Amino acid sequence: MAETHSEIAILGAGFSGLAMAIALRRAAPALGLPADGGGVAVFEREPRVGGTWAVNRYPGCACDVPSHLYSLAVAPKADWSRAYAAQPEILRYIEDVARQHGVGPELRLGCGVASARYDAAAGRWRLRSDHGDEHTARVLISAVGGLSRPKLPKIAGIDSFEGPVLHTARWDDAVALEGRRVAVIGTGASAIQLVPPLARVARHLDLYQRTPAWILPRHDGPIAPWVQRAMARWPLLRRLRREALRWSMDARSLAFVHMPWLMRAVELQALRHLRRQVPDLALRRALTPQYRIGCKRILVADDYYPAICQPNVTLRDGGASAIEPHGVRDHDGALHPADVVVLATGFEATKPLPEGVVFGPGERDLARHFGDCPRAYLGTAVAGFPNLFMLVGPNTGIGHSSLLLIIEAQVALVTQLLRWMHDDRLRTVAVRADAEEHYNADLQQRLQRTVWGSGCQSWYLTADGRNPTLWPGSTYGFERMTATLRRSDFTVETGRDG
Repeated sequence: MAETHSEIAILGAGFSGLAMAIALRRAAPALGLPADGGGVAVFEREPRVGGTWAVNRYPGCACDVPSHLYSLAVAPKADWSRAYAAQPEILRYIEDVARQHGVGPELRLGCGVASARYDAAAGRWRLRSDHGDEHTARVLISAVGGLSRPKLPKIAGIDSFEGPVLHTARWDDAVALEGRRVAVIGTGASAIQLVPPLARVARHLDLYQRTPAWILPRHDGPIAPWVQRAMARWPLLRRLRREALRWSMDARSLAFVHMPWLMRAVELQALRHLRRQVPDLALRRALTPQYRIGCKRILVADDYYPAICQPNVTLRDGGASAIEPHGVRDHDGALHPADVVVLATGFEATKPLPEGVVFGPGERDLARHFGDCPRAYLGTAVAGFPNLFMLVGPNTGIGHSSLLLIIEAQVALVTQLLRWMHDDRLRTVAVRADAEEHYNADLQQRLQRTVWGSGCQSWYLTADGRNPTLWPGSTYGFERMTATLRRSDFTVETGRDG
């Protein structure tokens, strides 16, 4: 097949990839791009847009950010049906956004990128798709989020189980769960959503917990139709609601980042929630965390504790020690029969791109360059990788608010970089190594004083205690840092052709 070309290639058609594609359409005249999106190619391995919301389809899957803060500013949604939207509604919203903004010609659905290599002589990225097709682009934008590669647990015998083994991010609706013995391994964000619906249909559910999580009440519920109509009729009301939610959630960064001792008040709220919903003292002790709240991800749920209290549910504290052909052994070595094993074990959050995919000049593998602790400049640019920009890159995770706000700030920053490249006819742009080093040294120093560095082990941290995952501040703070492009932090190569 003939080689195809575009000015910009985007990897991923989730929220960040679509937000970038929409921004490029809106800025097309200033960037010298065709108004019909012809200068942009968005590669997506899945057969539909949606990213993590397309692949995570397990029962109970929903967002833990209030609905009116979980939408793009360029595509507000007035008629959210619930305070916290479920996966099907979020996916419909994403598909509607792509359709309403005309993002269609850019999409290459069902077409993942097997490799992307920078050709220094040509000043272009050379992409090879999963199907073997070739494509080149001047600029490569990675919009592959941290919740894209499932993390499999290192449990002895996991491949020996003779029944179905499901991961929450690779759900199979064809596997029947009604009346069966189900083993759920993991008690994180996906597990607390999954357990209640499974408990309603399973004959018995064994829940294997290594470490209990702090859980706050969700206060979810339907949004009245008259409220939806009011939001649609008066856009100002919708904007005020969005800003009020943003301010209230950003205020939490004070405790997360600057005054971790303030989290004690939140712990008391979580303990009160636990006491109200779990009357059994022994079970309550097993569900009580022994670390400062916020050190690991805080979860929100109204129905998780009641589900664990059901007679057909057993909490196996200490986790699973091994899996055998017909069951799971608990921490004490006892074997418990199971028909289905469900892995609620999260994602390779710090390694969304595996080795052997993105190669910079001199065949430098981006994943190997990152190692165990990825780092980037403003989570967006990586020293030594020209014309490569990242969305939802290192240290852009947000533990207290909506990630979409961070994404929008990054999209604005990348748009500035692209406009600079166009206006000054730059062949390449790359962040300076000293600028990246200075930014990350300051970042890690700030992170040490946060609640995330208060002593627990979490997927936020590397084995040596560094945090390559989270942004230590408010969404407003990140927005301010990315609002003005510091050109002195970049090296450029002039002489752009075409």
